[in-house]
Amino acid sequence: MNRRNFIKQTTIAALGSLTALDTLGSSNKDTMAFETGRRNVSPRAITMWDFSWLERRWPGAGYEDWDIALDELQERGYNAIRIDAYPHLIAENPTKKWLLKEVWNQQVWGSPDLNEVQVQPNLNRFLLKCKERDIKVGLSSWYRQDIDDVRMKITTSDKMADCWISALQSIEQDGLLDSILFVDLCNEWPGNLWAPFFSSQYPHVVWGQWYKEESLRWMKQALSRMKEKYPDIPFLFSFDCGDVYKYEEIDTSFLDLYEHHIWMVHQNNSEFYKIVDYKDGQFSPEAYKKVVKVAENLYQDKPLYWQKLLTDKIKLMGKVAKRVGRPLVTTECWGIVDYKDWPMLNWDWVKELCALGTVTAAQTGMWAGIATSNFCGPQFVGMWRDIKWHQEMTAIIRSAKLDESIIMNNEVAAKLLRRL
Repeated sequence: MNRRNFIKQTTIAALGSLTALDTLGSSNKDTMAFETGRRNVSPRAITMWDFSWLERRWPGAGYEDWDIALDELQERGYNAIRIDAYPHLIAENPTKKWLLKEVWNQQVWGSPDLNEVQVQPNLNRFLLKCKERDIKVGLSSWYRQDIDDVRMKITTSDKMADCWISALQSIEQDGLLDSILFVDLCNEWPGNLWAPFFSSQYPHVVWGQWYKEESLRWMKQALSRMKEKYPDIPFLFSFDCGDVYKYEEIDTSFLDLYEHHIWMVHQNNSEFYKIVDYKDGQFSPEAYKKVVKVAENLYQDKPLYWQKLLTDKIKLMGKVAKRVGRPLVTTECWGIVDYKDWPMLNWDWVKELCALGTVTAAQTGMWAGIATSNFCGPQFVGMWRDIKWHQEMTAIIRSAKLDESIIMNNEVAAKLLRRL
């Protein structure tokens, strides 16, 4: 059996229905809509363009012509994007040309070296192009570091809210707020890489520990300010945390939805990555050398085991979200976290896991926005060029049935669903 047929059989088995076979056979089918009141709603097929949308604009970087990139995204069936809105830079000076430091030179999100960007009016120009294509935009921030490190001025939750209010006001003045799907105040809060202004004050609250007292207090205050100013926009913080039971153990009523990131390699206490001996290499290729040497063979030795780790976590997240009554969006997922076009790195096994994750999430009915991976952008050539694979996956996403727990008599979920 060739790999594409394997993916078909895997997705059909996960869906447990011949409907999946019909969907995979035709990527151009009309999406199935489901009523909530007078509205027809179906999940959005979303991708993460992070800070790459603005920073990777040199020749050949993938986003130098937004019209081409967005048209190609539409061709693949996606109708939503999550991007960095740079709220701290907008608050400081929206039209200034900022010199940003690189996060890494090994990953291909963003720039591998110093880069100059201007947030506005570019953000609104990009949003307008998305609006013209009915592509909804989730706003987030990785709080990119400029040479003066302006982000460290965010010393309180109120100052974070002030930054986001400034950003949304700059969008509102061009009449583009209706193109916003949700606002995530910080990517993978409270990770020190993206929120150093918080972790420098509370170093004992480490990556993934959003449920700690200091973190909860910060989030609740910031979100209270945002909801008071913009009551119709869904607000949240996104998380990368293995213990999904925290969503029901902790009062999360302050979150309008969960943007939870799930990868196979982090399951069972990051078992896969521990065997590979992978440690995030920002400026050294040694981590990728280990991936080349170990990762694919490790997966192929017992694929069903690694697949089950992934699907078990997705199903559990869906069940928890249903019990709490919150819709889900996931934009970073499903197999391995870090990957790229590189000698001896194949995309087939990655797409195999991502297909399984996509279908499993769609099957739960709890995801209102589903990504196929965190590599769905033009800079990941090996993933991007497989147009048919993307069309098959997005057809499944956009024909998924949303669970009644979020489409019926759920005022919190309705904020998001109205924007779908």
